[in-house]
Amino acid sequence: MSLDQVRNTGGGEEEPGGAPETAVAAAAALATYPVAPGYSLNVRSGPGTTYSLVRVLSAGSRVSIHCQRTGERVSGPYGTSNIWDNIGSGQYVSDAYILTGSDGYVAPRC
Repeated sequence: MSLDQVRNTGGGEEEPGGAPETAVAAAAALATYPVAPGYSLNVRSGPGTTYSLVRVLSAGSRVSIHCQRTGERVSGPYGTSNIWDNIGSGQYVSDAYILTGSDGYVAPRC
């Protein structure tokens, strides 16, 4: 399902406690983004290269971005960025290696 296919199926009224941020988070969770072609990507426990290595994503992997936060500035195939993508509990990758189609945030901030 692409982001443009997400739609409100309710009666037009927002449910109590609902917020636009919730809709953005839900839409972002549905999207997956590719790791830069030809790159294996280190997954870190925090938003920087000094954090411990959790695992390595193989070339051709896709990730869901749960939220994003600022961290160490890193240069990669998609430019230089201090945005780090949270792809799971305690798992961060530099946004400079993820094709999000944006130089800014595409998910809620962590």
